[in-house]
Amino acid sequence: MSIWRDGLTVEQLNAPRLGGSMAWHLGVRFTEVGPDYLRATMPVNEYTRQPAGIIHGGANVVLAETIGSVASAVLAGHEGLRHVGLEVNANHLRGVRDGHVTATVRPIHTGKSTQIWDIRIEDEAGRISCISRLTVMTLGPR
Repeated sequence: MSIWRDGLTVEQLNAPRLGGSMAWHLGVRFTEVGPDYLRATMPVNEYTRQPAGIIHGGANVVLAETIGSVASAVLAGHEGLRHVGLEVNANHLRGVRDGHVTATVRPIHTGKSTQIWDIRIEDEAGRISCISRLTVMTLGPR
């Protein structure tokens, strides 16, 4: 059984919602919808690297906050509500120089007013490069 709204697809996640955003410009693209997780990738390139040649910590945070915020928005029962980030943290464990990183988001807590999301970012060899946690608050419709 899925925790996401009915019929959620990767195509819907990559549609206009991200277009024109920072995440879109950095190349964040959703790749998978699982029963209790979402996956997205981001290239490690001249737009996401720091001067030392490894992925920028801020790029990791953009990926983590994007996938976690979208997860809050598509959580079943949350249609029509607004979601805002309250806190994001990231532990950068491994520098990645090229290729793509893949983020997987899973819920830790999905209450009516707050959600807490666990985000694991891995390199192409499946090694964890960053662990992040995002806290999101749910607000009523405008």
